[in-house]
Amino acid sequence: QVQLVESGGGLVQAGGSLRLSCAASGFIFSIYSMGWYRQAPGKQRELVAIFTSGGTTNYAGSVKGRFAISRDNAKNTVYLQMNSLKPEDTAVYYCKASRAPDAYWGQGTQVTVSS
Repeated sequence: QVQLVESGGGLVQAGGSLRLSCAASGFIFSIYSMGWYRQAPGKQRELVAIFTSGGTTNYAGSVKGRFAISRDNAKNTVYLQMNSLKPEDTAVYYCKASRAPDAYWGQGTQVTVSS
């Protein structure tokens, strides 16, 4: 059974940092691309960062230089280090594993940035 369990969300002041984790199980983690997405109230879910199975990373322009995605294939875990947080980063953050045609989502973790 595939599971993606996010953790590390919370309430932080603007300028602060958080580190999100996503622990995966039930599939071969190393051959999947792992991504972080977010959805703010009233908005569509958007890609934040992705770390492909080949080692490539990509970021949304709004987080480039502030966020860093990493993965530990030995621990089946992907991370999102978020620095210099802004109120507009407030959203539910989701972890996604993808390898065509499969895609799996976690349940999400809330990140709230106060001004």
